[in-house]
Amino acid sequence: MTWADPQALWLLALLPVAFATLWWNAARRRRATEMFGRRVTVEPLIAGQARWWRAARATLMLAGVALVIVAFAGPQYGSRTRVLRKRGIDVVIALDFSKSMLAKDVHPSRIKRAKAELERLLTDLDGDRVGLVAFAGDAMAFPMTVDYSAVRLFLRDLGPMDMPVGGTAIGKALIASKRLIESSNEGRGEEGGAAPRSRVVILMTDGEDHEGDPIAAAEELTAAGIKVYAVGIGSGSGEPIPSYTADGTLTGHMKDSDGRLIMTSLSPENEQTLEKIASITGGKYVRAEEGTVGVTEIRAELAKLEASEQKARRVTVHENRFALALLPAFLLIVLEGLLPEAWIVHRRRREA
Repeated sequence: MTWADPQALWLLALLPVAFATLWWNAARRRRATEMFGRRVTVEPLIAGQARWWRAARATLMLAGVALVIVAFAGPQYGSRTRVLRKRGIDVVIALDFSKSMLAKDVHPSRIKRAKAELERLLTDLDGDRVGLVAFAGDAMAFPMTVDYSAVRLFLRDLGPMDMPVGGTAIGKALIASKRLIESSNEGRGEEGGAAPRSRVVILMTDGEDHEGDPIAAAEELTAAGIKVYAVGIGSGSGEPIPSYTADGTLTGHMKDSDGRLIMTSLSPENEQTLEKIASITGGKYVRAEEGTVGVTEIRAELAKLEASEQKARRVTVHENRFALALLPAFLLIVLEGLLPEAWIVHRRRREA
C-alpha cells in the first residue's frame, strides 16, 4: 500500500491529545457535580447517567476522526497503466513579414502563399498550443493559445506594410520565439514527473538576413530544447519586390537610390544559413517547391513528434482507496451524534 500524501498521517499524533482533553473534561465535570453534595448523596442522582455512553460517544468520534485522517492521506492499493489525455506540443510560427515577402515568384505572392499554407496547417492541428512571431527588422509576438481562429485572424490582418521596422532579422525572431515558449510554460508543472512537452519553431522566410546573428540564436534555442523547422521561400533567380501605397494600391516595384530594381532571391548562402539553423537545433530545412511553401513536410514532422508525445504519456496510476476509510468514518461520526448522553436516565424518568 502507498499513500498519496503520507505527511497527513502525522495528524494522527493529535488523537492522544484529543483523548487526554476529553478525559480531563470528564474528570472536571465529575468534580463539579460532586460540589453539590457528598458523593453518597449525589451518586444515586447521577448513576443513571451511564458514563459509558459518554465514553462510547467519545470513542466513536475519535475513531471517526482517525479514519478521516487516513482517508485524507490518500491510501492507494493496486495500480494500472493508462494513457493520459493528449497533451500536444508547443508550436511557434515565426513568419517573415519583410517587404521582400511581397515578391511574386511564389503564386500569388510569398506572404500570401505562406499565410494560406499556415491556415491549412492550423486546420490539421489538434490540442497543440500555437504562438505567432511576426518579424521584419524587429519582432512582435502573439501569445500561445489553442484558439486557432484567433491566430488565423492575426495572420489575415497583418501584412508587411504594417511592420514598424524594415529589413529582416532572423536572429531576433528566433529569440522572440524562444521567449514566447518559455513565458507560456512558466508555472506550468508537468504532471507525473514527465519530461516537458515538445517545443517547436516553424521559421518561414526568404532567408535574407540583414542584421543579427541567427546561428548564435539557434544555439540558444538548442540549449532550451527547442527545435527549428525552417522553410525557405522564394526562387534562386531573383524577383523584383512590388511597391504599394498605404491603401494597398500597386505603384510598381521597389528601386534603390540609383533607380535600379531591387531584386530578392533565396540564394544558396541564405539556404545554407537556414539549413544550419535547422541542423543545430535538431530540426529540418525544407525548400518551398512551386505552388507550395513546404508546410506539408513540416506537418509530417509535427505528426511524428505528436506520436512520440502520446507514447510518452503512458504512466502507472495507483488506485485511490480513500473511500474505504471515508465511508466508515462518516458512519461512525453520524452514529456518535445519534447516541444519547443519558438515555437510561430519560427512560427511568418517563417510567416514573
